Amino acid sequence: MIASKGRINTYEAMFLVGQAASTDMKAVIEHLNHLFERAGATVIAMTKWDERRLAFEIEKQKRGTYILAFFSCDPSKLPGFERDCNLSETILRTLTLRADHLTIEEMQAFEGRRDMETEANLRNGPAGPAGGPNGAPSMSPRNQDAEAVGIDA
Repeated sequence: MIASKGRINTYEAMFLVGQAASTDMKAVIEHLNHLFERAGATVIAMTKWDERRLAFEIEKQKRGTYILAFFSCDPSKLPGFERDCNLSETILRTLTLRADHLTIEEMQAFEGRRDMETEANLRNGPAGPAGGPNGAPSMSPRNQDAEAVGIDA
């Protein structure tokens, strides 16, 4: 396949990340950004799409997190990007398609990197003095029930 130099296409990629890897969402985001950087791609938008039970086990994983990304890249760099994704130990599966059917504004509407980073910080945040695991406030089940119905315990 001969690609013209200097031509930039837009693509959408769906990444499937295993449940074990998605517990550290910050590392997953950094890994995906590194793959895009290696390919010389510019990320237009990236968002966590969904967490689901897989139809069949993939590398002994029963659940996975789907991440949708839109990016622009030189077509000649795409095979290297796909190879890096296939060799990645973090990514279970990936699918990359041309996104000619969407405008840049439509792609940007999917932007969710800030939400992903917030979720990663909440999952991996440092435990404060009154914090429980992962920085979440520790509450006894009694206090949680009381708070749910608006009663001071």
